[in-house]
Amino acid sequence: MSERKVLTKYYPPDFDPSAIARTPKHLRGQQAGPKVITVRLMAPFSMKCTHCGEYIYKGRKFNARKETTEEKYFSIPIYRFYIRCTRCSGEITFLTDPKNMDYKAEKGVKRNFEPWRDAQSETLNETEQETLDRLEREEGEEQEQQDRDKMEELEEKMQDSKREMAIADALDEIRTRNARIERNEARGDEATLATVKEDIDEARLQQEKEDEEAAKRAFTTESGEKVKRLVVEENASGATSEGKASEMPPPPPSFARVKKPKKPLVNGLGIKKKAKPSLV
Repeated sequence: MSERKVLTKYYPPDFDPSAIARTPKHLRGQQAGPKVITVRLMAPFSMKCTHCGEYIYKGRKFNARKETTEEKYFSIPIYRFYIRCTRCSGEITFLTDPKNMDYKAEKGVKRNFEPWRDAQSETLNETEQETLDRLEREEGEEQEQQDRDKMEELEEKMQDSKREMAIADALDEIRTRNARIERNEARGDEATLATVKEDIDEARLQQEKEDEEAAKRAFTTESGEKVKRLVVEENASGATSEGKASEMPPPPPSFARVKKPKKPLVNGLGIKKKAKPSLV
């Protein structure tokens, strides 16, 4: 156990302690150059390595070194990232581009597609006539858009006015109906009773007219002659004007049920009973 505990260290004969460069403890965290930290990121765009031709797709993860540069865009710092190619381990660097809200390839890689370059090339390569045509076209589109907006605003105003008129008409109808209901309620039951009496009188008159017409039809023959009623005059002695004696009126018919005598069942069925022989 005593051999494992080293209390003294070996120094060779040519050891020179002054040759050792030691940084003070309070200065070890500071660096002379820009600040570099290690971060984990994904490839912000699809790229092609210029060393070996390897394609790196967008979203591939890397352990990168992040460096803060001295350049700024409207007080926004620009950062530089260092990564390694997955095939040849070549160094690749790219920068942040706050102006275009994207990233920009710097060294060791070529971006497959840069969207802002197409727009720049179109504007840089066009002639004066094309520029004038483009400006006129843009101005015409803006004017059409303004006219369209004015028409839409006018249509909205017309629809709002129509809606307001319809609402006003509906309110007038509701107010008129409410006023009529209030007037009817103020009159009370007298108006209701009067209308009921008028209806009853009209019904009675109509019934009387119908009865008169029915009586006329009953006492009129097909040829249009009226039927006359014969009046029989009685003498003081009780005889009629024709000299016949008055006859008594027949008795009223009776509708009382008369029970018939029941026949024996044997006779009804046609069976004759035999006489029993006498036992004597």
